[in-house]
Amino acid sequence: MSQSILFITPPFTQLNTPYPATACLKGFMNTRDVRSFQCDLGIEVIGVLFSQEGLEGVFEVVDGGTGGRGDWRTGGLTDKRTGGLADWQTGKLEEKFRRMVGMRDVYIRTVGPVVGFLQGRNPELAHLICGGGWLPEGGRFGQMTDLDHDFGHLGIQDRAKYLATLYLEDIGDLITGTVDPHFGFSRYAERLGRSAASFDRLQQALDHPGSYIDTLLTGILQDKIDLHQPTLAAISVPFPGNLYSGLKCGQWIRKNHPGIKIAMGGGYVNTELRSLSDPRVFDFVDFITLDDGEAPLMHLVEHLDGKRPPEMLKRTFTRVDGRVVYLNGSEEPDVAQRDTGTPDYSDLPLDKYLSVIEVANPMHRLWSDGRWNKLMLAHGCYWGKCTFCDVTLDYIKRYEPNKAPLICDRIEAIIVQTGRHGFHFTDEAAPPALLRNLALEIIRRKLTVVWWTNIRFEKSFTRELCTLLKESGCIAVSGGLEVASDRILKMINKGVTVAQVARVADHFTRAGIMVHAYLMYGFPTQTVQETVDSLEVVRQLFMHGVVQSGFWHQFAMTAHSPVGLDPQRFGVEKEDVPPGAFANNDLIPVDRKGCDHELFSDGLKKSLYNYMHGICFDFPLQEWFDFRIPRTKIASGFIGKLIR
Repeated sequence: MSQSILFITPPFTQLNTPYPATACLKGFMNTRDVRSFQCDLGIEVIGVLFSQEGLEGVFEVVDGGTGGRGDWRTGGLTDKRTGGLADWQTGKLEEKFRRMVGMRDVYIRTVGPVVGFLQGRNPELAHLICGGGWLPEGGRFGQMTDLDHDFGHLGIQDRAKYLATLYLEDIGDLITGTVDPHFGFSRYAERLGRSAASFDRLQQALDHPGSYIDTLLTGILQDKIDLHQPTLAAISVPFPGNLYSGLKCGQWIRKNHPGIKIAMGGGYVNTELRSLSDPRVFDFVDFITLDDGEAPLMHLVEHLDGKRPPEMLKRTFTRVDGRVVYLNGSEEPDVAQRDTGTPDYSDLPLDKYLSVIEVANPMHRLWSDGRWNKLMLAHGCYWGKCTFCDVTLDYIKRYEPNKAPLICDRIEAIIVQTGRHGFHFTDEAAPPALLRNLALEIIRRKLTVVWWTNIRFEKSFTRELCTLLKESGCIAVSGGLEVASDRILKMINKGVTVAQVARVADHFTRAGIMVHAYLMYGFPTQTVQETVDSLEVVRQLFMHGVVQSGFWHQFAMTAHSPVGLDPQRFGVEKEDVPPGAFANNDLIPVDRKGCDHELFSDGLKKSLYNYMHGICFDFPLQEWFDFRIPRTKIASGFIGKLIR
């Protein structure tokens, strides 16, 4: 093959570990002898932005240089730059930012050492950070909890990580408030990509001159292109918060390197752009592919080599004569999971990732602390029936498990490659039988592995199986308790009950494995009483210590879920909005039988935050809400009785 691919993850995904899509695709290309390279522009931009030179640039912008305040990318707003010193002098700059500007020299002096500490270098700095007086303290430090309670008197490294994270978040707030309103550590311009039925706002944003962060982004991208000399740039867009910067990369490549072809794919594309018809997108990219990328990209490589006509491409959008066409003439199957190869993390700057602690909760922190190798045990979901889920799409409905020996072969290869023994198995839901076989194989090979994964709270997870998983290196699992209401769990077709979740969570906890619960509120027809009762179930689960971490999500109706496809069956309607020419996935539910679910958002999240810190279990549920709620109908000893 004559093509050379540069896989790109645009800003921003995670600070602590690479998003796995490009590593998986590079691993597959290795099996086909196609030259490929990869870069995580998110962590590269963070590395430059949070450096002495980068922070000097931030303060220059705040002083009224290039950029400035104002949401000038979102469309419909002025693009006049009104930020910087003028705002400060007239008293318009927020007090917390004025204070930070006054301490700029301290921030510039400390940012390099703090980032180095979070990258795992100079651990001795923890003493300085925890000693007080060395780190400048902005608004985020006002949210500190009792550090002795959270970390003990000897947990100096974790305490320092937590304080250093607050310090970074303070600087992030300054950047968002004065330099670039779209900045976020794990997302960039997310609201431009979320629910973007029309491409207009994105087009307007992309037409504007780049911000300070965009300038850093394109400078790094130029270095990568100079280094690797690709003929094809393949941009992965996993989330809405990667879309703007992904298109910005395509725009810059198109202008400065017109000979390079540009393809885009990823999770966002797979769910949001399945009915794409707006040709303007192809001013920034040449091809957009859907679902698993291995076969479509391989077909694209063959096409660019002149070995495959365009009509024989696989699941690929492009623009022909000014209109969008969908090319899917290939009858070749997708690549079997056993043939996708071992993820290849080469080219990625593994030493630049930052381990941060946003919440002291030991389970919750796994998403931001530690450099986890990511690997899938199986493609798709073995259950595939949940009515709120995109069960009609390939990433869910096509279930294809790997064999335990092959998984262990890949684990061993990745350990050698990265030097890291920690793994996050990113399955939709890891099958109990496969986990049993994997645990036995890990133990048989005497591998040292630390791992965590997503599960369903299956009754198959007995106390004995959980103990076996612990012996193989499992430290944590996350699973969907969802609404914590048996009536609605049945509507969701979750296949579990509250009692079953409690018992299975207890099995994991007693085996020494932490449990995180995904929680949902606002499912169609959910009443105030059911929401209150769900919160009481959650309170008791945390109080008894069988669940250690959780997160509340508000129900979102999507076009490819059973609820979205047939809302009336679930007692809800969808708002009659004509489909857009760009993204068509998020639907607006009209629930005439349930309650005003938005009212509960703050109270549910506030209560959970406290429960995760092991406090406030004796507070009445009414304490969390500023409006009257009914008394719970759940008995006070409900969960205790179940786990006994």
